[in-house]
Amino acid sequence: MGLNRILAWLLAATVSIGLGQRAFAQVAEASPARIMLAFEGGSAKNVALHLAERMREPLKRPVYVEEKPGAGGRVGALALKNAVPDGTTVAMLPIAVPVLAPMTFKDVQYDAMHDFAPISQIASYRFAFAVPANHPARSFPDFVAWLQSHPSQAFYGSPAAGSLPHFLGVLISKAIDIDMTQVAYKGFGPMSIDLIGGQVPAGISSIADLIELHRAGRLRILATSGAKREPQLPEVPTFIEQGYPTVQATGWVGFFAPPKTPRSVIDQWSAALLATIRAAETRQKFVELGLDATGTTPEELTAIMAADIARWAPIVKASGFHAD
Repeated sequence: MGLNRILAWLLAATVSIGLGQRAFAQVAEASPARIMLAFEGGSAKNVALHLAERMREPLKRPVYVEEKPGAGGRVGALALKNAVPDGTTVAMLPIAVPVLAPMTFKDVQYDAMHDFAPISQIASYRFAFAVPANHPARSFPDFVAWLQSHPSQAFYGSPAAGSLPHFLGVLISKAIDIDMTQVAYKGFGPMSIDLIGGQVPAGISSIADLIELHRAGRLRILATSGAKREPQLPEVPTFIEQGYPTVQATGWVGFFAPPKTPRSVIDQWSAALLATIRAAETRQKFVELGLDATGTTPEELTAIMAADIARWAPIVKASGFHAD
């Protein structure tokens, strides 16, 4: 083969490879992307569907939502860990999956700080402490005084064992120096039935869960867990205002990609999320769902996770709780 023919062949091969790579990239870009949910239904699904619909344009691809519930969020977490890091799979995870589950399950099979690639925190939310509507307590100090005279009633409901409401209850117990026992339910629905009916003297859940029942007079929120009063509940003081400065808790929801996802892909998702979250329509939707729209960089979400792990680890350890 002459030199000219060799050069021509190499040029043709190079062009062919380049066209093939470009075609592959175009197919990958047009491929549907999925947002996995580690828990089934609820407000999380509403948020994911809202975001999926509005991120199609900035991502230039269809986006759909896939529920991956089970094992306290671990099924979805492991599916994310093992997904192909090509930008077609991300997961929307609440704080419980990356922060609390590794502290409470002996064989969680993932390390969130290494096995997930943070994209952005999209929302935060606080919690509320509520009692039945006919309970004599009108404030949280009233409830503490009532507990002191009714020690056999020192228990509270939470939507799930190992959840942030569970450990917020542990934090409250320490602050008031009364050992309150958690009654764990399988979700907020069953807990709310017993709380309204007075089968449990108190319950802890997200403000989004409790606010409509409070407004309807079916239960009474005595305190919220933020640093300041909630705009939706201006009449309800925080734990801090009522003399318990250590009782604070904030939940959040974040987007994560599989490990080893290229930074260019992370940045593409991050930009699409931030643009969507900053839209007035999305912010209003989040307010309706009891969420504060946030939007962070990947580095900021990493720092938030590290801070929450450092904060909750000693509280979880002191509780002695193990999920398995």
